[in-house]
Amino acid sequence: MRLKFCGAAQTVTGSAILVTAKDQQVLIDCGLYQGSKALQERNYGPFPFNPAEIDAVVLTHAHIDHSGLLPKLVKEGFRGPIYATPPTKDLCEIMLADSAYIQESEVERKNRKLARQNKPLLAPIYTVADAHATMERFEAVDYYRRVAVTPNIIAVLRPSGHMLGSALVELHVVEEEKRITLLFTGDLGASNRPIVPDPEKPGAADFVIMEATYGDRAREEPEDNYIELARIIKDTFRRGGNVIIPAFAVERTQDLLYGLNRLIHSGELAPQNVYVDSPLAVEATRVFARHVDLFDEEAQRFRHFAGDVPIYFPNLRLVRTPEESMQLNKIKSGAVIISASGMAPAGRIKHHLKHNLWRPECSVVFVGYQAEGSLGRQIVDGEPIVRIHGEYVKVQAEIHQLEGFSAHADQRELIDWVSRLERLPRAIFLVHGEERALADLQELLHRRLGVPIEVPAHLSEYALADTSTQIASGLATGRFQPTLWSTTRQLMDVLRELERADIPAEELSELLAQAESLRQTAIRTLKDGSAA
Repeated sequence: MRLKFCGAAQTVTGSAILVTAKDQQVLIDCGLYQGSKALQERNYGPFPFNPAEIDAVVLTHAHIDHSGLLPKLVKEGFRGPIYATPPTKDLCEIMLADSAYIQESEVERKNRKLARQNKPLLAPIYTVADAHATMERFEAVDYYRRVAVTPNIIAVLRPSGHMLGSALVELHVVEEEKRITLLFTGDLGASNRPIVPDPEKPGAADFVIMEATYGDRAREEPEDNYIELARIIKDTFRRGGNVIIPAFAVERTQDLLYGLNRLIHSGELAPQNVYVDSPLAVEATRVFARHVDLFDEEAQRFRHFAGDVPIYFPNLRLVRTPEESMQLNKIKSGAVIISASGMAPAGRIKHHLKHNLWRPECSVVFVGYQAEGSLGRQIVDGEPIVRIHGEYVKVQAEIHQLEGFSAHADQRELIDWVSRLERLPRAIFLVHGEERALADLQELLHRRLGVPIEVPAHLSEYALADTSTQIASGLATGRFQPTLWSTTRQLMDVLRELERADIPAEELSELLAQAESLRQTAIRTLKDGSAA
């Protein structure tokens, strides 16, 4: 049996892990790369496997960095089933179509400019039609149901606590009369989050593939963040400004609506003009309302006071059309505008930032993780001027980051969760994290559990033939070297960009030879360090 890490390896986006047992192949997630331009370039390249040879996909949840390349997979020949929980299936139906629409719109805009310059035109990664075709391959699977995804692989989905419908994936694999259990966390949820139940306690697994987004930090308590949000709103309104909240349309927006409703009912916040400016968020909120029976116990109790759907409240305005969205830019004060997306790479949120970011009386509140290279990260990191729609905008509004809203488990929660395994695994693979988070969590888990803790490189492949994890390809095993990895990743991303830029073959060959020399030096350095 082999694992190939085709995405979210030493980065927080593009999740995709290929499991191969004999001649059977199962893909866990197939996510779109988001963030820096170098990472997004990977969306346009070929898959590191043949889509037509994949037997099945098991999807942990609906977020685009886990599901967003499924239409491309189908477009390029995948014909198997896609297994997901019912809420994940319903959310993907709107999210994949929305992702395709954004791509088509962006390409159309860029092609107008390219046509004027008499340059070759671009094509979207996939179209809305491709997204619709993908939904025909989905099969809804309830939590705890055992599903034979191939003749020798059984999958079980359990609540992961990350978002509505998110799942831990257990794969029970029989190969050469041996049974091996793999446990994939997908994105592991934080405890005591609104709406969704806490992550389920893990059972027994031979190998754990675990996320590490917040592997280097603690998360603030959500209740404290709601109180802080109420303070920010009241202070901003006193200054005569608006509160702009970049938020992912799915899960984060609904969490905010639930929290604002609770603040209103508790008297902490007066009913305000709250605008949700995202057609996707409006549709996602409707999906949440259809699955209110899956909300956690606290939300079920709150329904008795707030009504059957506790994410709706008075003075909530759901904005659908572009014309309605543009009217919001005329509001100078007294508005809370929640708009997609959370890292502000595209969408209506960029228009609201452009109209409010330069105003000292306004506030911008980030309520989640900001990936490297994203507009949101630039603003949070204190850039005095940012570029939006080709124009430079001064950052003069008050900037707030409330990380307690994150749907990811923090360092303590990650360690506590995996420590509750019924028995020690043979190895743990850390994915979906940036270098410091991966390095810190690797060291802490190794100290706590004493088992091999691997940090796979992009496209690295592991054979799970015996207790000691063996690398089939990629960088050498041992303690994660964050600085070395970061440099190597940046180098390879630059080489990919150069290859797409059609530079002369001789120059590219010379660069590749130099890169290979650096790779061999890196491997020798790591081996020497391990031997020492």
